[in-house]
Amino acid sequence: MRKILIPALLVPAALYATRALALDSGGTPVVVTPLASRTATASGQPITLPQKNVQVLVSTYDIAPGATLPVHRHPFPRYAYVEAGTLKVTNVETGNSNTYKTGDFIIEMIGQWHQATNIGDGPVKLLVIDQVEEGAKNTELRQ
Repeated sequence: MRKILIPALLVPAALYATRALALDSGGTPVVVTPLASRTATASGQPITLPQKNVQVLVSTYDIAPGATLPVHRHPFPRYAYVEAGTLKVTNVETGNSNTYKTGDFIIEMIGQWHQATNIGDGPVKLLVIDQVEEGAKNTELRQ
């Protein structure tokens, strides 16, 4: 049994090493650091993608210390990586809040009213990725 188990473990390791070497054609190491792996939004909803003509939008946000974004919601998936700062996001429908810091990955709630506040001493810097139906906006402000 032990003789069969060792080769079975070595084959996936060898395949992984081959793929890593293929990425490293210039002789410089490539380091991949997983940041997130989730199937649900910040409020526990399953992540669902637009059904037609998907467009990916990428933007950066710089939020000043003490600034609060207006109450809003997103009809499509939005992902954000916190490059700097501390951001508190509150679901105004449930009152639940999450605080995100430098290095955190946010999968925003879909279709739920929420707002975000920079609760740190410095600016919050976000890298934001939206997946929308082509031509659509992904932020609706509450009137």
